[in-house]
Amino acid sequence: MEVRFLRGGVVEAVHLVAAVALDVEGRVLLQTGPTDRPFWYRSASKPFQAAVAQDSGADLDDERLAVAASSHDADPVHVALVESMLHEVGLTEEDLRCPAAWPKGDTARRLAHSSGADRPRRVWHNCSGKHAAMLRACVASGWDTETYLHPEHPLQRLIAQEMENVAPLRGGVDGCGVPVFGGDCLDLARAYRELVTDPRRGSVTRAMSRFPALVSGVGNADAVVACWLHAVAKRGAAGCLGLGLFELGSVAVKVWDGDGTAVGPAVLEVLNRLSWIPTGIGDRLGAELTPRIVGGDAEVGSVRVIFDPP
Repeated sequence: MEVRFLRGGVVEAVHLVAAVALDVEGRVLLQTGPTDRPFWYRSASKPFQAAVAQDSGADLDDERLAVAASSHDADPVHVALVESMLHEVGLTEEDLRCPAAWPKGDTARRLAHSSGADRPRRVWHNCSGKHAAMLRACVASGWDTETYLHPEHPLQRLIAQEMENVAPLRGGVDGCGVPVFGGDCLDLARAYRELVTDPRRGSVTRAMSRFPALVSGVGNADAVVACWLHAVAKRGAAGCLGLGLFELGSVAVKVWDGDGTAVGPAVLEVLNRLSWIPTGIGDRLGAELTPRIVGGDAEVGSVRVIFDPP
């Protein structure tokens, strides 16, 4: 599959995409592109990491569990929830081992600068919710909080066991410092099928489906899909996304040049081909998932998806 960005009728960019869709029984319904090429899931692994933290004593309500599975924009609600996760167990922002960062979301970043902030903060990092949940699990289980990022830490070993069947690619480090997992598109689709079919994942899937904006931020592709469909969705860095739809199945998408703006159109194409978009919301969902090609204040281009390019 190719996602083509056109400006003035001229193709300005072409993004090669792999995609796989499974039904709830795990049967392949659709596949396109180089689906057997491995890649890192990056933050698309967060629902599984959050589930292990919760099972290990993080003891989070649905709002904060959604943030534990998030790549958040650092909007005030995200920051407040992360801070509450830490303070409730006697920890502070300084206990986080994710890097300091400026807010990921444009609105949150402007708010930070307008409030006089002169340096990045760890709590603003888009992975701070995951790290706070991991720290809570360490406190509850009596594990060391200084070394919770290390692959041999008890929590990371449990997470590795959780990912064993769906992430054969191991040995890397994610941008926030935790071990990273990966596989091919089929592996990621299997992982997200498990999210919506395995009762053991019930707490994290309930949280993600109830609070998709806490899992992401307003306007991001994963939040858009989960807001409009009965689903859980999580994007990862470098152009991947996992999607689990209750009672239907799962979708995995990987944009091979890492451009996240092509993820929305690719997911939309797959959902349309499967007829998984309920009647009446297709146009609105399409508008939110498809980037606008603008010149000044006018729309001057379009996005076209070629499912089987020549």
